[in-house]
Amino acid sequence: MATTIALAGKGGVGKTTIAGLIIKYLVKNDLTPILAIDADPSSNLNFVLGVELESTVGDIREDMLDQVKESVVSGGAAMGALPGGITKRDYLDYHIRSALVEGDQFDLIAMGRSEGPGCYCAVNHNLRMVIDAISKNYRFIVIDNEAGMEHLSRRTTRDVDHLIIVTDPTLRGLMAAERIAQFRNELDIKIKNAYLVINRIKGDLNESLYHYIEKINLPVIGKFKDEELVSELDADGIPLINLDENTSLYQELNHVMEQLGIQKQAA
Repeated sequence: MATTIALAGKGGVGKTTIAGLIIKYLVKNDLTPILAIDADPSSNLNFVLGVELESTVGDIREDMLDQVKESVVSGGAAMGALPGGITKRDYLDYHIRSALVEGDQFDLIAMGRSEGPGCYCAVNHNLRMVIDAISKNYRFIVIDNEAGMEHLSRRTTRDVDHLIIVTDPTLRGLMAAERIAQFRNELDIKIKNAYLVINRIKGDLNESLYHYIEKINLPVIGKFKDEELVSELDADGIPLINLDENTSLYQELNHVMEQLGIQKQAA
């Protein structure tokens, strides 16, 4: 059964960087196959992983709805069926599987843009079924979320084994982390474990931040220093998945994975 790791936190705290490092760790230690789900509408996990992204689930969903609307306007089948009699579920299944990007021992699917106006309940139900069916083929699933987590229960029924809430060492970041920690119990999916990771640390944390971290009442499993190397790799167009394993970033990621109980494979 697949182990699901989800990352959450306010925008700009480095969730995608941590997600990329986790995937690198899993690949290096033969903990594969892996499904990476980019659930942020900005869809940039592919840059971190060094793969090209041609389409997103959001694009597929909107294209399907456009065809349904055209069918209604042109007097097509009742209830706006798709041309050719294909069901919405089959349409989504085919196109989402076609949109999977194959990497080195991992696949990537991007959720893309959020829903537009109107009711998406039926569409999201079909999306959940398709994505959950695809997920069964993988050993690990890593989900890079947008700033909020509301979409998780709309897009998948899959429980989350490990929720990593990422924050930078700022009051705004910690306040967002606290809200996510509180909100996680209101979702329709079960989150088994939740942790806090502090990213982009410059020097020592001040006392007020330490007090707020204690208030959140989540185990801190990682403290990542602010590394210029990440910006340098981005500037040079080098995917983060190619990061040298001797760097402090990757060494700290090893510590995080050990805290999750996800160990390296025996030689």
